Amino acid sequence: MSIPLAEQLRPTTWEEFVGQEHLVGKNGVIRKLLASKTLPSTILWGPPGTGKTTIAGLIADELQVPFFKLNAIDAGVKDIRSIIQKAQPYKTAILFLDEIHRFSKSQQDSLLHAVEKGTITMIGATTENPSFEIISPLLSRCQVYVLKPLDISDLEKLLQRAIDFYLSKNISLDIQEKEALFTYSGGDARKLYNVVELLVDSSDGNAVVITNDSVEEIVKQKFLLYDKQGEYHYDLISAFIKSVRNSDPNAAIYWMARMLEGGEDPLFIARRMIILASEDIGLANPNALLLANACFDAVHKIGMPEARIVLAECAVYLASSPKSNASYMAIERATELIHQTGNLSVPLHLRNAPTQLMRSLNYHKGYKYPHDFPNHFIEQECLPTEISGTTFYFPADNSKENELKNYLKKLWKDKYNF
Repeated sequence: MSIPLAEQLRPTTWEEFVGQEHLVGKNGVIRKLLASKTLPSTILWGPPGTGKTTIAGLIADELQVPFFKLNAIDAGVKDIRSIIQKAQPYKTAILFLDEIHRFSKSQQDSLLHAVEKGTITMIGATTENPSFEIISPLLSRCQVYVLKPLDISDLEKLLQRAIDFYLSKNISLDIQEKEALFTYSGGDARKLYNVVELLVDSSDGNAVVITNDSVEEIVKQKFLLYDKQGEYHYDLISAFIKSVRNSDPNAAIYWMARMLEGGEDPLFIARRMIILASEDIGLANPNALLLANACFDAVHKIGMPEARIVLAECAVYLASSPKSNASYMAIERATELIHQTGNLSVPLHLRNAPTQLMRSLNYHKGYKYPHDFPNHFIEQECLPTEISGTTFYFPADNSKENELKNYLKKLWKDKYNF
C-alpha cells in the first residue's frame, strides 16, 4: 500500500514546518518553551491540515522523550490506562490524543490523575472549541494554543515542495493555474497534497499539467469516494448534522447525498439522526425521536438504494422541526454537579424498605404516593438534601416545552418558577 503524499512530505524538523509562526517559528511561544526543555500539557486547537499532529511529533523529538499516540475515534479508557502504565518508568512521556473532542467525559476523566502527577504530558489535538468539548478540570491543567488556516504564501511553499518531490521521481508538474487548487485546499495542507496526488495518479506519462479545470474535474470525480474512517468522512457528517440543527433541509439533503454517493453506510447516518433527534430537537418535538428510530429500523430492513428515500424523509423532517437542547443541557448540568459533589445519599423517604431492618432504620418513612393525591401529585423533595432545590432542566421557548413549563409551574409553584 503506497504511502500518501501528505505523509511522505510530513516535516521532520522545525525548519521544514510551514505556517504557525506565532507558535513554532523561531520566536514562537512553543519554541521558546522547548528551549527550556519544558512543556505543559497542551491543547492544539485549529482546522484540519494545519500541523497539529506534526507539531506534537516534533515536540517529542526535541525533548527526546517517549511518544505515545492515540486517536479518540477508536481509543478507550483501557488504552489510556495502558499507555499511562507504560509511561511510569520514564521521567516524563508525551501522550498525543488526536481528536480529543471525541473523548467522552469519563474518558477525559481517566487522564486527570496522570496529567496532575506529571506521569504524562498530554498534547491534545482538536478542531472544536476546547471550552465546550474538554472537561473543565482537564482544560484548566492545559495550555491552549490556536492554529490558523494556512495562507496563500504557506500553500505556495507546500506546492513547491510537492513539485520538487515529484521531480525527484522524474515526474514534472506544470502548474498553469493555482486558484482552484488553493480554493479546494481551504488552508489545509493535507487536502492540497491529496488533490495534487490525485492529479498525478490520474495522469498518463510523466508530465502533469495542472489547471483550474483539471482540479475541478478531479475533485468532482474522486472526492466523492472519501475514506469512511478518515477526516473527510467526519467533515461531511459534521456538515450534515449542523445543517439539520440549523433547520436547513436543503443543505441537509445535499450533505446526505454526498455521503451516500461516497459509499457511506446508511445505518451510520440513521444512527446519527437518532442522536440528533434527542440532542437538538428533544421535547420541542418528541415525535422526532420516534421517527428517527423508525428510520433506523426501516433502513436496516430494506437496505440501499431504497433506504436513501427513508433517510431523506427523516432528514427533512428533523431539519424542519422546532429545536431544543434543553434535555441535553439538563443531563450535562446534572453530570457536572455529580462530579463536584460526589455520591450524595439517597433521602430515606425515597428508599425501598423490603425488610424489617430497613423499616426500623426509617427507610421509606414519610414517602407520599403521588397517585393517592389530587392530580396524581404531591409536593415532596426528591433530591439529596445537600442540593435541594437545584434546577437542571430549563424548558426551551417552543410550544411543546411551554406546555411542560406551565404544567410544572402549576404543580410546583415557586420551586419551578422558570
